[in-house]
Amino acid sequence: MTAFLEIILRLAVWLALAPLLPGILNKTKAWVAGRRGPPVLQLYYDLARLWRKSVVLSTLASPGFIAGPAVAWVALAAAALLVPLGPAGGALSFKGDVLLLVYLLAAARFCTAWAALEAGSSFEGMGAAREVSYAVLSEAALITAVLSLSVQSGSVTLGTMLTPPVGAGAALLAAGLFAVLLAENCRVPFDDPNTHLELTMIHEAMALDHSGPPLAVILHGASMKLLLFLVLLSEAVLPIRQLPAFTASAALAGTVLSVTVGVGLVESLLARFSFRRVPLLLTTAFLLCLFALLLAWKGGAQ
Repeated sequence: MTAFLEIILRLAVWLALAPLLPGILNKTKAWVAGRRGPPVLQLYYDLARLWRKSVVLSTLASPGFIAGPAVAWVALAAAALLVPLGPAGGALSFKGDVLLLVYLLAAARFCTAWAALEAGSSFEGMGAAREVSYAVLSEAALITAVLSLSVQSGSVTLGTMLTPPVGAGAALLAAGLFAVLLAENCRVPFDDPNTHLELTMIHEAMALDHSGPPLAVILHGASMKLLLFLVLLSEAVLPIRQLPAFTASAALAGTVLSVTVGVGLVESLLARFSFRRVPLLLTTAFLLCLFALLLAWKGGAQ
């Protein structure tokens, strides 16, 4: 019973804190542009408003149009429970849990693209095609980063393998994972979450025909995925888990906040790349993680 309550509390923390990050991002971009910007809690207001609205369904939509976002949200919530939160560890931890984490992230993407295709819209189909095309390279970079951490720690358990490398390996892994974070969460320079031009949309194009609670589930799932990657990046490159409990919690929160502001600065100072340049950037991220893997393998061999 105690373990069940702990899982519920951990899940509540993830669900409650995730919508805060897009607000911090938007506030950072507004500050750089010299604007007041929306409130930090704006996504909370939007989610509450969407939950009260009705759902508009296309005549072509099948039950997968509603089931896709729901299954994707469940997959992301389960993935979040696997990620350790500093010294507290993960709510669910077992040998090989990192493999399940990668599969859950892939399942969430599949279900989101599946729901987009069920609408029968050419724009949503175009966004889904771009999403899965980018995923070929971003998932390769993510898996390579996971292999780097696994080789260094000699483990396939997240609670053990999140041991930061030292020297050049840490810098390479940080740069590679930061690029993966931007790509997986459809941020600039890979995508512009504020665009309203259908021809350039990726993630937003897949949610064009969703409304009401399904759209709220998609938006909350996207914020939860952003928080998941921020925590993974923080714990993969900084020795947070080696600190005392209170210090580790403060360091994790500070690092997540700092990286969130960094993402906002990237979106403020860079423009969205053209589609033909995105594969080159994702290939660079893969190579950075590959070099980190080679350094971890060489260090373990010595």
